Amino acid sequence: MVAYRYLGNSGLKISELVYGNWLTHASQVEDKTAERCVRMALDVGITSFDTADTYANTAAEKVLGKALKGKRRESLEIFTKVYFPTGPQGPNDTGLSRKHIMESIDASLKRLRTDYVDLYQAHRFDFETPLEETMLAFADIVRQGKALYIGVSEWNADQIRQGAKLAQELRIPFVSNQAEYSMLWRPIESGVVQACEETGLSQLCFSPLAQGILTGKYRPGKKLPAGSRATDTLGGADMIEPWMKKDTLQRVQGLRRVAEEAGCSMPQLALAWVLSRPNVAGVIIGASQPEQIKENVKACKVKLSEDVLERIDSLLDEIIVRDPSFTDERSPKTRLT
Repeated sequence: MVAYRYLGNSGLKISELVYGNWLTHASQVEDKTAERCVRMALDVGITSFDTADTYANTAAEKVLGKALKGKRRESLEIFTKVYFPTGPQGPNDTGLSRKHIMESIDASLKRLRTDYVDLYQAHRFDFETPLEETMLAFADIVRQGKALYIGVSEWNADQIRQGAKLAQELRIPFVSNQAEYSMLWRPIESGVVQACEETGLSQLCFSPLAQGILTGKYRPGKKLPAGSRATDTLGGADMIEPWMKKDTLQRVQGLRRVAEEAGCSMPQLALAWVLSRPNVAGVIIGASQPEQIKENVKACKVKLSEDVLERIDSLLDEIIVRDPSFTDERSPKTRLT
């Protein structure tokens, strides 16, 4: 079973493993299987669920809402996001303008079958909308009771500090940054984590398995596993492609022995590594089958010694991405229309 951690400098507790449905619900996974995965997540103690309006162009929110129907709402923490294009992708169907935010929250609530979300997140930084306009819209949503807390995703350190300052002035709970983070991908360690610690935010980490590379199932020179993300033509293959280099795959295979000696599987090792890092409140996991969740939750019991952490760094050192500028590259400088 999972444990629970406070999200940022708030009183909200979330499950340390968060079930997310990026690239799965309404895409790689059939709806019935998605519902089984959600039930398994609940069975192992996961109470926090992350989605976004843009996932499968709004369909992922619908699947999650249906899967959670009938569950006690007060026992769940539901997160969603706004920024990327949705619907017909007109000129105001993207970004963090007041118009798009206010319309998007109502649409998300309808799809999720709930009156409020626990966490509403700016999916990226919007360079074309004044930050004051964005934060005031979020403040109004909080005061209307449609969102309890506000967070961001893939903002850089300066953007986080600016957002936190406005949130403090507007007296709204600004509590989290959702960022990609894994043994292989560590840009947030140079600035973002410090900014979050200073301003009372926690990290919600996605892609802790580096698109599945850290599971060890992709072996250099071997055929791609059937049904894996690397064979998904709907977008998964494009996401994993940067990690499919021979040197990367060889170094990752070196983690197999580390995991064995730590008494866990390679996926559990990767998840335990992220859970052990400072400023992390939750690690977002996805699944194409319920059994994956049952195995992944075992990572919560894995404790990694300093020796193991040093061995991981030594094995992966030359292929670890640390450059903080990669965070900036995640926010489009112009609207995607």
